[in-house]
Amino acid sequence: QVQLVESGGGLVQPGGSLRLSCVASGRTFSRYTMGWFRQAPGKEREFVAAIRWSGGSTYYAASVKGRFTISRDNAKNTVYLQMNSLKPEDTAVYYCAAASRYGLVLPAEYDYWGHGTQVTVSS
Repeated sequence: QVQLVESGGGLVQPGGSLRLSCVASGRTFSRYTMGWFRQAPGKEREFVAAIRWSGGSTYYAASVKGRFTISRDNAKNTVYLQMNSLKPEDTAVYYCAAASRYGLVLPAEYDYWGHGTQVTVSS
């Protein structure tokens, strides 16, 4: 089983930035598609961004494109989500996830999940 631990969440003002990190256990991390999802209270978990194992292909939800950047450092078993120009509607618990076989934008496609880190964007 892969263990995922997120960090970097917190309170930030609109227009500010945060960088989330997710450290994964296991020697096969580099072969996983990694994704970031978020879930606000009372809402469904939604796709934010994903990156293929090679790091050469990235994908973003339309709501965050141009503001968020996903990256990974396989040598450190870590995936990042750089969040810029944050908006109040970005407020949610952010989860990182790993897909061992195939996956991209649907939560059901991912096999392993972290426990989440809270991001709050407010004045």
